[in-house]
Amino acid sequence: MSGQTAARVAWAAADPYATALRTGRGPLFLRRADGWLLPLEVERWCADADAVDRAVLDRCEGAVLDVGCGPGRLVAELAARGRTVLGIDVSEAAVDQTVRLGGQALRRSVFEPLPGEGRWDTVLLMDGNIGIGGEPSVLLERVAALLRPGGLLIAETVPGHVDERARVQVVGTVGAPRADGAPFPWARLGTPALLRYARRAGWRPVAQWGAGGRCFAALRTRRASSSAEPPKSTAVISSQRARKPSGERPVADR
Repeated sequence: MSGQTAARVAWAAADPYATALRTGRGPLFLRRADGWLLPLEVERWCADADAVDRAVLDRCEGAVLDVGCGPGRLVAELAARGRTVLGIDVSEAAVDQTVRLGGQALRRSVFEPLPGEGRWDTVLLMDGNIGIGGEPSVLLERVAALLRPGGLLIAETVPGHVDERARVQVVGTVGAPRADGAPFPWARLGTPALLRYARRAGWRPVAQWGAGGRCFAALRTRRASSSAEPPKSTAVISSQRARKPSGERPVADR
């Protein structure tokens, strides 16, 4: 099983995660094999987009793909602004909540085929989702394929000089004796590490900033010499009416 597939299946099977999203509160953690715990900000994810979120969304261009959309606060905020936006997440609970908020969402992995590939104007990797798959260079390559030439990636990073890879599980309590779902690969990156990977892959950094104790970076893909089909708002997601996915495809990324 590939790292991306393992992460997808593990997140989809992690009952503490689904329970936390449905109730709107934690505690919820990613736990490494050595017992180290990363608290997950469930309450913030399940609330409305805050001032920091809204400032990030002000930077978005055109049609937006929110990778690992969680319970959908960013998708809902962009939809309320009249923007073309789609959320994807491996968690059925996350997709259901996004749809309830009035957004469009698919239960899909970023590493699976997606609508509008090569035509999205902006991709969001918020709330630690730069860690999806555990290999930042692989994720950056995939995001570049989703964006139009010159498209925009906005990623949330970890404060400081962090470049960490680990296998983790989702747990709902500090002393949980076991976690539901298999361990899966995850990464944590500070902005300096993200920019190193991005430059090697041909991305162009355009901004980095901090707000509310959170850190962000914006990057652009290379522009292709040949013309690409311009993004079409209706074409990008017209085939994606919010629908309940089949249970046999646990799919997107958080």
